[in-house]
Formats: sequence, structure tokens, C-alpha cells
Amino acid sequence: MPSFPARHVAFALAGLLLAGGVLLMRDSTGTPAGDGKLPPAPAIQVDVATIRYQAITDWHEYSGRLEAVDRVDIRPLVSGTLIQVHFQDGALVQRGDPLFTIDPRPYQAAVDEAQAQLTAAKAKDAYASADLSRGRRLLAGNAIARRDFEEKRNAAREASARVQAAQAALQSAQLDLEHTRITAPISGRVSKADATEGNVVGLGNARPLTTLVSVSQLYASFEVDEQTFLQMHDAGAGAAAPVSMGLANEQDYPRHGTLAFLDNSLDPQTGTIRVRALFDNPDGLLRPGLYAKIRLGAGAPHEAVLLQEKAIGTDQAKRFVMVVDEANKTAYREVTLGASRDGRRVVRTGLSAGDRVVVNGIQRVRPGDIVAPTLVQTDDGALAVGALPGSKPDEQHQS
Repeated sequence: MPSFPARHVAFALAGLLLAGGVLLMRDSTGTPAGDGKLPPAPAIQVDVATIRYQAITDWHEYSGRLEAVDRVDIRPLVSGTLIQVHFQDGALVQRGDPLFTIDPRPYQAAVDEAQAQLTAAKAKDAYASADLSRGRRLLAGNAIARRDFEEKRNAAREASARVQAAQAALQSAQLDLEHTRITAPISGRVSKADATEGNVVGLGNARPLTTLVSVSQLYASFEVDEQTFLQMHDAGAGAAAPVSMGLANEQDYPRHGTLAFLDNSLDPQTGTIRVRALFDNPDGLLRPGLYAKIRLGAGAPHEAVLLQEKAIGTDQAKRFVMVVDEANKTAYREVTLGASRDGRRVVRTGLSAGDRVVVNGIQRVRPGDIVAPTLVQTDDGALAVGALPGSKPDEQHQS
């Protein structure tokens, strides 16, 4: 048998040991035991709700201005010296309250003169009536000529007419005397007095003495576009259409009113029609001229999808949501949005009843991710329809 040097035997044994170690490090499939795949990532926790339809009314928002239901320019109906102003500027007054007094003495004298003329006319009328009665008896006995009797009858008629003229003159003088005391024709809020005591006022004054506006109710006037008008007409809403209003410093539309006026024609240049809604003013805050934001309901109630704003993402010019399929895998879904409603948005297209949408945690998921969905309560207080795979009853909560 041939002999080998001792160093060659050592090299051979070392090679066998190395080969055996490599074999031990491989599994039965020939794959290195230390190079296996990483364990799957845990599912992402998200809140999911099932879409359901709700009956809503389409709302349209407009800008307008408040107008007084009644507005009166207070002007004098007789001339004279203003001797008293009875109100504080900007005060509330009731119908019949005195506002101004014009010197009544000249008009009282005119009344006294007209009264005297009436008394004289009545005396002449009484005398003419008595004379006519005597003439009628004399004519029956042929003791008076027919011509003389006709003169007496004509004098009696003239006396009666002068009485009527004197009565009319007295009524006119009394009316002028009443006009020296100017009272509020309506209840409301008065403006400042544009004429003070000592000024001479009259029918020729270009400016009114003051203005008075009603305050218990006010109009909100605004312009409605043609499409909304036609939508209201098709739905048969008309004056029954719901309308609400908010002032510039008020959240949403807390004041509710009724439509009071639709103009008889549309403006062909703007394509709008003039509308007025009537609102109560219990707190007295509403004033003519204030800016008003108005929400008008048009059309009949219809089924729609409402979704929380936080469940809607933005992708450049697109809006989208993440839906979850039966395998708890997310998918991108583009949606078309409508108006806002009570903190939620109307989804016009892209979703239907039964779709499961990520309502909380949309920023943590991407299309194709596996999620661990948690059933949540919708904004209207109803639980989402259907059970979610992988969720437990004690995981249900309100979003």
C-alpha cells in the first residue's frame, strides 16, 4: 500500500469536515437554513363601516341680504314748526306711539273757524226749511204765487248744500289738526330724527323726518339659479321648499323660515330669479341690510350615500376612498362628491350600499394591504350592516 505524507492526510480530513458542515447547514430542500423568508407583516388595524343609503334633501347655498317686511318713511302731511320729538334715536316703538308734534295752533284756529261756518250754515238751513214749509201751506191756499214758492224751495236747497260744504271744511280742518301729531303707523324700530325741534317742516321736504322698519319678521332676499328653480318646480315644492339661514357670525344655518315670494320672471342676463324667504326675529338680532347665508332645499327627498370627511382622501385633483373586500384587502376607489351635510359629504358616484369603507386610518394603508377591520358605528347612530371577518363583538365602537 502506498504511503502518504502526514500533511496530506491532515488536509484530506479537514476537507471532509468542511463538506459535512455545509451539508448540515442545508435543509432537506437544499435551501440554506439561515436564509428563509421573513414572517408576514401583521395586518393593519383600521376602522371600517358598511355603506348604507339614507334619505336626504338636496340643499343649495346662496348669499343674500335681509330686508324689512314693512318700511315707512315718516313725512309731514302739514307744514309748520316742529315743537317736539317724542322718541330716542333707534328706539323700538309701537303702532300709535307719538313720534313728532308740529305746532297745532294755526290748525286749531282753522278748526274753530270751520266750526263757526258750519253753525251759521245750519242756522240758514233751518230758516230756509221753515220758510219753505210756510210757502207750501200758502201755495195750497193759492195765497202765494208759484214763482215765489219755487224761490223758497231753491233757497232751502242752497242752504242744505252750504251745510254740507261747511261740514266738509270742518272735517278737512280737523284732519289737518290731527296731522300735526305724527304717530307710528306700524310697530318697529325707528331711525334717527332728521329734523329737530324748532325746524319748519312741510310737504316740500325732500328727506323724511325719520324711517321706521318692522322687526318681528324680516325677509332674506337672494337670487336662485335656473336649474334650482326648475328642480323645485319638477318636485312640486314651490313655496313649501325648506329654507334656513345663518348670519355671518353663526355656524351653519340655525334659523328656519318659509319661502314668501318667487318673482314672476327670470332675469335673462343672469339666469336667476328673485326669491324672498320670511324669518322670525325673536331675539331682535336681525336687522335690514345684514348679510345672510341661505340654504334652500330643492327637489324631493332621495336616497344617497353620506361619508365622513376623514374617510375621503385626495389624490391630486381626484377624491378617493379605501374599500375593504371580503378577504380584508384594501382597494382604491375614486368617488365624486356632492355638498356637505352635517359634517359629512354626499358621495354621488363611486360607492353603493354594502361597500365597506375605511373610515379611520386611511393614511396608514395602501391599495392591496391586508387589514384587521374593526366595526364602527355610523354618524347617524346605526351599526354598520353585516359582520366583518376577523373582528370581535367587543371591538365595536363609535367613531
